[in-house]
Formats: sequence, C-alpha cells, structure tokens
Amino acid sequence: MLPRYPYSSGQARPATAAPPGACDCHIHAYDARYPTAPGATLSPPDASMAQYRDIQARLGMQRAVLVTPSTYGADNRAMLDGLALLGEQARGVAVIDGSESDAQLQALHEAGVRGIRLNLSLGVTSRADQILPLAARVAPLGWHVQLLMAPDRLAALAPLLSALPAPIVFDHMARIGPQQAGAHPAHALVLRLLERGRAWIKLSGGYIVSPRRCVEDAALDALARGYLDANPERVVWGSDWPHASASAGMQPMPDDARQLDRLADWTGGARLRQVLVHNPAALYGFPA
Repeated sequence: MLPRYPYSSGQARPATAAPPGACDCHIHAYDARYPTAPGATLSPPDASMAQYRDIQARLGMQRAVLVTPSTYGADNRAMLDGLALLGEQARGVAVIDGSESDAQLQALHEAGVRGIRLNLSLGVTSRADQILPLAARVAPLGWHVQLLMAPDRLAALAPLLSALPAPIVFDHMARIGPQQAGAHPAHALVLRLLERGRAWIKLSGGYIVSPRRCVEDAALDALARGYLDANPERVVWGSDWPHASASAGMQPMPDDARQLDRLADWTGGARLRQVLVHNPAALYGFPA
C-alpha cells in the first residue's frame, strides 16, 4: 500500500528523478508553541520537519530552504527550530523589522539564514518603505531580499527595486498569473531584473497564481519558461510545503510529486540540474 504524505495530495513518487544535491527552496514550519502575529491571515495546523522529511524523501531532495511565514510576523523561532533539525543541508529566510542589532543578524547568519522576506501580500509586518533600509542592513552579510506582493504594487516599485543594494528573490512566480504575462508591467520588470542578474525567481506556488488553482494548468508553461529563458542561472524551485493556503481552503491541496514533474516539463530536463542544484548552491551558499 502506498504511503500517505502529510499536507500533500497523491501517493506516488515523481516520475522525475531529482539529481544529487537537489534543493527545495521554499518550505515553512508551523508550531502552535509560538503565537500567531496580530492580524495574520493564515494560521494553519502544525507542520514539523519530521513530517517534511517524508516529503523530502518522496521527492528525492537533499536540501531545503525554510522561510518564516506571515503567520508569525518577525518571530523566526519556528523557522530556526526547523533549521536546527534539518542541519547543514538547510538554509533560512527570516523576517526582520529593522530593530535587530548587528549581533542578532550575525547570529541568524550563523544559524543558516541567508535572506529576509517582506510579504506585502499577506504579511502584517512588512511595508514598502521598509524595503530599502532593510536591504541596506542585510547587504553586508551577502543576504538577499525576498519579496511577495501583488503585481500592481510590484510595478509601482520599479525605480526602487532596480537600484536595491541587495539581490532580489521573487517567490511564487512573482505573484504574476499566466494571463498577465506579457501584458502587465510587473512581468516586464521581473524579466528585466532577471536578464540583468539583479534578481532571482522561485518557480513555486504555481497552484497559487494559476486561474485554475492547479499546477497542472497548461497556462503556466509559457510563464515558467519565459522566466527560464530570461536567465536560467537565476531560477530556483520550491514546493511551498505545507501549503498553508490549501489548508485554509483557498485551493485544493497540491500533489508535490506532480509539482516536481511540472518543473521537469518547464526545464525540458536539460536545465533541471541547474535549477535544483547549481542555482540554489549559488544563492544560498550550499557547497558546490
């Protein structure tokens, strides 16, 4: 009998064989021991790294990047606990509010953090006017700034983002839907930043940006391949496990095996190792 996997539909393994050193660049940990931030939109059930190990084994991944979710505001304890459990093959993306001392940022770095996230979509602690000062704080550490926001807001910030002193990472396909590709100025901005090597993009959350709320949506193909064609050295992939928005009933629970197979569709196989191994090593500082 095939196993059941936590917070993931389907039971089969991917048809795609992940290469050695493959990295899932977007996962979250949820732990009820830590309070939900006031005004947080999503408050999913606990999701532990012990549970994620089953998903990691199913997908054939060896590395992972833990991202502090909007649920906890700037409280990074659940993410840091996850890093400690996953060990040297994990990295973190924290949320900060700017009050942290240099020593506190250095402690986060030593724990494996390599970037910060500003969620201007669901987050309750992030504001557009924080982007530049926070980027300036983390740039000396070699960290990146990961952004999530609606396309209209993204387009409005073009002058700021084009001159940011730290690399940018857009998660969840920059929150740009397939129907907006080629038509929305935010899409042109992301492609321009990718081409110039100023930004990275995560081919994560395809089921979020799809009008069908499904990674099987064929309309995602042109969007994903367009990002790859703009700069294949600046693209990474993430499962978005444990899919908090699906737990909240906003769309069906994704099949993580199919998510990996869809990445193989987009890369045509030739770019799969680059997206899963080489690019994450460069962005997060994993051993080559």
